[in-house]
Amino acid sequence: MAKNILHMLTPQAHMSPFDVNMAIDAGYDATVPYTNVGLGEIAGLVQDAMFSRSPRDATRTGVFIGGKDAFLALDMLDAARKALLKPFEISLLADPAGSFTTAAAMIAVVEKVLREKKNRGLHGAKITIFGATGVVGIASGVISALEGASVTFVGHDGTERVVRFAAEVKRRFKVDPAVADGSTAEKKTAILAASEIVLCAAKAGMQILDASQIATARDLLVAADVNAVPPLGIEGLDLHANGTPLGERGALGIGALAIGNVKYRTESGLFKQMTESKTALRLDFREAFNLARTLA
Repeated sequence: MAKNILHMLTPQAHMSPFDVNMAIDAGYDATVPYTNVGLGEIAGLVQDAMFSRSPRDATRTGVFIGGKDAFLALDMLDAARKALLKPFEISLLADPAGSFTTAAAMIAVVEKVLREKKNRGLHGAKITIFGATGVVGIASGVISALEGASVTFVGHDGTERVVRFAAEVKRRFKVDPAVADGSTAEKKTAILAASEIVLCAAKAGMQILDASQIATARDLLVAADVNAVPPLGIEGLDLHANGTPLGERGALGIGALAIGNVKYRTESGLFKQMTESKTALRLDFREAFNLARTLA
């Protein structure tokens, strides 16, 4: 019987050991890393992997796209898709820096807490994202907006950079996130006053919101943070919090480990889908979110 083989492509100098371990534990017999891969090299690599096996064994070949750039990973995924030829099609998954599965897990857990404890859904919710130009922030914003939320991307250094990212999101996904200047504590406090859901996806080990700011957020329903490295992104938010009261105004907190539990199972689940599917799959943050919803 043909082996399950995963070719793992990244534009970075190294392939993530996390993703390698996840893929093998999920059922791949072998993983082969390719590093410093450029966008122009994707088609050739994919076709080389694709044509080496009979159509009967095509789906036992997979391609994983990593890196640390959400837009580049999506471009690579699109280039890989265009390189496929029936009946040799193989499965493709993009999850740069684990961001797509992390974002999917965060939004899935937020949605569950909203439904169960606030009798609300994502549609129409006012969602503010700190760390919005990072890979998790971008994917979280797109998932939320596609679910009908009103999304705001916050720039920690003003709006110049975040405006560019918001414009690119609009071009690609036909959703239109607002932008806000979060360069000072006063500005962040003002942003919180207009927020119902806060997602903190900023750099690890950096506190973004303190307890006094959370305390002033009268309309805040849920606050979630993916940072597990002290100091946490949101002061006072326990790593294990999963709909736990945060502050004294009724907000609920979701910590990094509660999100991480769903993220881990989501990434593993996508790899398992690829090894078990009889048809070729194309997986990005949208399919990750569909799976995370069933795991939250």
